[in-house]
Amino acid sequence: MMIQMDQDLCSIQEVRDLVQQARKAQRAMERMTQGELDKITAAISSAAAAEAGRLAGVAVEETGFGLKADKEIKNRFAAVTLYDAIKDEKTHGILAQDREKRTIDIGVPVGIVAGLVPSTNPTSTVIYKSMICMKAGNPIIFSPHPSAVKCILETVEVVRRAAEAAGAPKGAIACITTPTLEATNALMRHDHTRLILATGGGAMVKAAYSSGTPAIGVGAGNGPAYIHHTANVRLAVKRILDSKTFDNGTICASEQSIIVTREMERAVTEELQRQGAYVLSDSEHTKLSKFILRANGTMNPAIVGKSVETVAKLAGLDRVPASARVLVARETGVGRGYPYSNEKLGLILAYYVENDEPTVLERCVEILEWEG
Repeated sequence: MMIQMDQDLCSIQEVRDLVQQARKAQRAMERMTQGELDKITAAISSAAAAEAGRLAGVAVEETGFGLKADKEIKNRFAAVTLYDAIKDEKTHGILAQDREKRTIDIGVPVGIVAGLVPSTNPTSTVIYKSMICMKAGNPIIFSPHPSAVKCILETVEVVRRAAEAAGAPKGAIACITTPTLEATNALMRHDHTRLILATGGGAMVKAAYSSGTPAIGVGAGNGPAYIHHTANVRLAVKRILDSKTFDNGTICASEQSIIVTREMERAVTEELQRQGAYVLSDSEHTKLSKFILRANGTMNPAIVGKSVETVAKLAGLDRVPASARVLVARETGVGRGYPYSNEKLGLILAYYVENDEPTVLERCVEILEWEG
């Protein structure tokens, strides 16, 4: 009789096996020189840059989030720009000496790293986390988002092959192939996991901080943009829309709200419309608001990284022109019952108009205290 193994148990066992392999890799990497670690890092950079376009396409095809061309830019930024920034840094051995104070700074690996990867930026996250871990001599085990497993595993394979060909030991870069919540928790809480690099939703980042293992987390952004009365309005609006539309709004650092004083309302509104933003009517505002969050208060994946056309169709907005770059909704409140005040990883901006600057600043703080 065939026994069906429980998926959660299988995934937990996989984590244990990967950690054991990573411990062996760690012992080997501890004996490596700075030059050997730099060679591995350079190999990852070259391989990831060469595959940047293909991996971007795989990510869009699997997740349905964002734009291939923009994801390729993110992949290249991680593979090339980041590499150029860190390639000459010393991370291993004696880093600095202060003869007067009689101190020596010595760089040593932290140990096994757990890398949590989101679905919105799956491939670029794997590239840069692999690179910074290899640069410092730390094995990394990735926990992929369930909806982006294929593209994450493919990216891990690209960087793993390059790293091992350049001298990295087997097990230095690995990934859970059966992602479950239990597997992620087992990885984060494992006695031999020394650091968590957590990129993703607020709940996941909070879980990382609560795991008992040191963690560096990046969760919701929800950044408000205050256009001051001294600003170049045309340029300010251009920068905001360029940022918001990059990869269809999947970057958590992109603007989520525009806030202005009453005296700036007309100029900013006209400039938004001139540059392709569609300002929703009251009825359209109400229709779209029902699709921003799910019943449990988390972001609705149906709007994440989708085109304006797709979002408008979802909400039944039939007056939105095909040329619209972003949907802009006037908002008056923050918190529960005001979904536009949340982070929106799509082509939706909240628009607040306040009486004066002190009120604007209070609103900015209120938005960030609510989420961000």
